[in-house]
Amino acid sequence: MKLMNKVAVVTGGASGMGEAICRLFAKEGAKVVVADYNFEGAEKVASEINTQTPDAATAIKTDVSIETDINAMIDTAITFFGKVDILINNAGIMDGFEPVGEVTNARWDRVFAVNVNGPMYASRKAIQYFLEHGHGNIINIASIGGLQGGRAGAAYVASKHAVIGLTKNTAFMYAKKGIRCNAIAPGAVATNIAQSMGNISTFGQETTGVGMAINPAFGMPEQIASVALFLASDDASFVNGSVVTVDGGWTSY
Repeated sequence: MKLMNKVAVVTGGASGMGEAICRLFAKEGAKVVVADYNFEGAEKVASEINTQTPDAATAIKTDVSIETDINAMIDTAITFFGKVDILINNAGIMDGFEPVGEVTNARWDRVFAVNVNGPMYASRKAIQYFLEHGHGNIINIASIGGLQGGRAGAAYVASKHAVIGLTKNTAFMYAKKGIRCNAIAPGAVATNIAQSMGNISTFGQETTGVGMAINPAFGMPEQIASVALFLASDDASFVNGSVVTVDGGWTSY
């Protein structure tokens, strides 16, 4: 198994890509902290993992926009499993396709609080531990919206560009400290992220819809989890600061 004796913390672990990552990592030998604002969902995922592999998972309620929640999440991994080796910054929300001329302060601030501040808080906390132990692995779930301009609204696109910048800077800064940091940029994946939308901009949706027409396929969460497994494993020991696009060929058009 590729992650035997590893401990992974996964934000947004109650559903979608985060859930798929938790389940796959546990199958590959890791202990998993399932962190999510939806605590009932996180408990369900952890319980089902433990049914298959006893004592392999624990759940914690985490709002990634709150630093104290993030600190408790990392501390929980250390308390329950004795260490933390891998951090998956997966939790994220969408905007309402608003262009910059329409986006409200409230929307902008909330998207950045979850999509950017959350990964920063978690990475900062985890790296304090990683530096003490001489190794660590961070995987940020970005988006092709972090590579292109026409896949969502201004807030989401800017936030995912920021995640990619954070990934590259972290990788470079800590490369000689035994710490790796990479990102995955999924395309359209069947998750429940649309539930985080609201007050959708008609203009923004129609404009970005041009790009949707060339999307060849929707992916499944398990396909993203497989890439996360590679990046988390020793198979990717020389992969650092990379952004792996996983979109079925969407951005190749």
